[in-house]
Amino acid sequence: MSSSRVLIVYDSPTMRSLISAVLRRDPEIEVVGVAGDPLEARAAIKALEPDVLTLDIEMPNMNGLEFLEKIMRLRPMPVVMVSTLTQKGADATLQALEIGAVDCVGKPGPGADVASAFEELAEKVKTAAKARVRPAGLAARGGAQAHRFSPNGRIVAIGSSTGGVEALLTVLSRFPANCPPTVITQHMPAAFTRSFAERLNRSSAAEVQEAYDGAPLQQGRVYLAPGGLAHLEVVGANNPRCALRDGEPVNGHRPSVDRLFSSLAHAVAGGAVGVILTGMGRDGARGLKEMRDLGGHTLGQDEQSCVVYGMPKAAADLGAVERQTSLERMGDAILDLCNLEQRERA
Repeated sequence: MSSSRVLIVYDSPTMRSLISAVLRRDPEIEVVGVAGDPLEARAAIKALEPDVLTLDIEMPNMNGLEFLEKIMRLRPMPVVMVSTLTQKGADATLQALEIGAVDCVGKPGPGADVASAFEELAEKVKTAAKARVRPAGLAARGGAQAHRFSPNGRIVAIGSSTGGVEALLTVLSRFPANCPPTVITQHMPAAFTRSFAERLNRSSAAEVQEAYDGAPLQQGRVYLAPGGLAHLEVVGANNPRCALRDGEPVNGHRPSVDRLFSSLAHAVAGGAVGVILTGMGRDGARGLKEMRDLGGHTLGQDEQSCVVYGMPKAAADLGAVERQTSLERMGDAILDLCNLEQRERA
């Protein structure tokens, strides 16, 4: 198996050394070079042709976002951003993921253990090396559907991971103000989910916010699972609402897509629509299969439009996916299943 070739771009020599040391522990990763700023990085990219870049957001000469935009415009390649776990860092990281970065990892604060802070970095780098890079704007977005939408009472649950920022922005941009009640689990650091919910809210006619315990599932409302602390579930057949549940990670994740899908399947059975989008791993496959087995409708993102065709493939292989569709058509496909006036689409 060939190694993933990585170029580390970071202005601090200490952090460059630490990141190099963490990545070199993985036999499937080769650190081919380091650069202290975007000017050095540009030359190194040409000379070394890395598979993946790790890129700090805050750097001299040109900030990481500006440099990322140039990369995605001139030489698209997989990039993993290294960001502070702060409000400012979260906002910048979301911008980076919209521009085309594959994933992000939080940089350790003063006195933090670097090994534990960067424990996911190697896996994210290897995943990024295999990712299908989608520069910003490649996925078509549009306003809410022009034709009449009359909710039929179904509840939508969406699961996503790597590549999910662009995917969710694309899907929710199609949702009208009276969209079906929707719950989302996106694998994302805890510090980032509130900012992401706000970004989704600005891009959609629906009302999007971070989920809270007891939040009512009503038309026009979309809830995003808070990162890291609990699993988002749906409870109550007659009065469906969000529930934040303690518990160990499932499939390595908390919140887990499987927990969300399974809970909705058992709460409303055939009244559920499950959607699995781009992401690494298998989280969501079993829960989506439960939804389908209990009479719900299920959709999976197709391979061609996924950044990482992992979660949708696992679900399809398990027989959990009723129909696959492209990211560009996913929003409308969801709404058709939730519309009293369903109609066939070309």
